[in-house]
Amino acid sequence: MKAVFISDAHLRRSTDERYSQFIQFLADLRDGKARALVDAQELGRDKTPIDDLYILGDFFDFWFCSKDHIHPEFQLVIHSLVDLQKTGVRIHLCEGNHDFFMKEYFHDVLGMEVFEEWADIKLDKLRMLVAHGDTADRSNRTYMMFRKILRSRPFYNTQRVIPASVRWALAGITSSASKQMSDDNCDFLVEKMLSFATGKLREDYDAVILGHCHKPVLRYFDVGGRKKTFVALGDWIRHYSFLYYENRKFFMSYYPLR
Repeated sequence: MKAVFISDAHLRRSTDERYSQFIQFLADLRDGKARALVDAQELGRDKTPIDDLYILGDFFDFWFCSKDHIHPEFQLVIHSLVDLQKTGVRIHLCEGNHDFFMKEYFHDVLGMEVFEEWADIKLDKLRMLVAHGDTADRSNRTYMMFRKILRSRPFYNTQRVIPASVRWALAGITSSASKQMSDDNCDFLVEKMLSFATGKLREDYDAVILGHCHKPVLRYFDVGGRKKTFVALGDWIRHYSFLYYENRKFFMSYYPLR
């Protein structure tokens, strides 16, 4: 199996550098160039398609779209995802703290898998827990309450009746509020996530892969004689980082290759 994991692109405007870079990244994946993007001699540079793309939250800086009213700035990258999907790549999305209510479009219309929070997956018999990661630490009660309100059915029904242009303006406000309530020092967030992941790795998980903290981290542990893996995916704002998986091995890399 071959898979790519990314998170925290926070796409908003098609004129942003990270937006155009991600479009090119998807084109490279579509052309089978994933191995060539990874700094690992053992992989070689032969073209080969990936099987799965996992997008672990905050792909968009906000969502609040319906299947009939997609924000115009998001159309280009969605078309690129569909083009990749047409090559046979399975696309999976975890909702983040900036993009949620995504199932009715990405799953119901486009046929992509959407996880509202945690996903328990298997690749080559490795059991992995993947998620955006903003709920790995539940001690920030203000943020957890704010998150619960934004995902509530009353809020969902309310935002559906608001005109799209107003909804997207409000989305920008809630996006900023979510950042203020959830942002911590990156290293502090990593430690919170690592504490959570360590507990899961002591269970029957072989790997825990999270986004949210915006810092790329790849660490290995020996638990009961078994190799376990913790990954924080970084972001597409400063690091342009992604995780490549092939044949039970993980490779953290950056785009374009540094």
